[in-house]
Amino acid sequence: MSALEELIRRAQSGDGSATEQLVEENSGLIWSVVRRFLGRGTEPDDLYQLGCLGLLKAVEGFDLEYGTQFSTYAVPKIAGEIRRFLRDDGAVKVSRSLKEQSASIKAARSRLTTALGREPTIQEISRQTGLSAEEIALAETATAATESIQRQTGEEGFSLENILTDTESEEGLVEKIALRQAIDALPQREKTVIQLRYFHCLTQQRVAKVMQVSQVQVSRIEKKALAMLRELMA
Repeated sequence: MSALEELIRRAQSGDGSATEQLVEENSGLIWSVVRRFLGRGTEPDDLYQLGCLGLLKAVEGFDLEYGTQFSTYAVPKIAGEIRRFLRDDGAVKVSRSLKEQSASIKAARSRLTTALGREPTIQEISRQTGLSAEEIALAETATAATESIQRQTGEEGFSLENILTDTESEEGLVEKIALRQAIDALPQREKTVIQLRYFHCLTQQRVAKVMQVSQVQVSRIEKKALAMLRELMA
């Protein structure tokens, strides 16, 4: 196993330092994708932060047994995350072919999960759909819905959902939908901090390195974001 593969394996196992190192070592790759989307009304730093989220999704979904290069899989994930933001902002439209590929992948994933009793690998989905790893990465990211809000943070052991909603109440489902909408309404920097902290389980210190700001700034942004979410959901 190469050093990169070992780093990815550690990151997939929840090693925050490995995750941080992967972002740092792939900073140039992220910027190379970001440059494709400059001049569309979004600040380069915001695009970079979106690219970081795309890279983290690539790390989570990368199949070490598939045999493809990590960068080949990561680039569509990075680009897809940026395209999804620009799509929601009205700057980019998702093509019909991507939507069809995404539907095919979703159906294959569902069938395989039922048949195997576990989440299928990229290789297994590829065999089912005839799509390459990079095509799967692009289609899934470009059409992805808002992520789960139930994942616990690595250090504190609580979820964003637990902070902001009462999951035992009869109105729990409505509150979950409202929370997803509230997160989408946050300014990009606040939204990125929430995603990195509560969806990708990074500490404030590691978020600071990913976003290239101080830990104090991350703490302030996070507090502001949580206050905004509570206000939006009040």
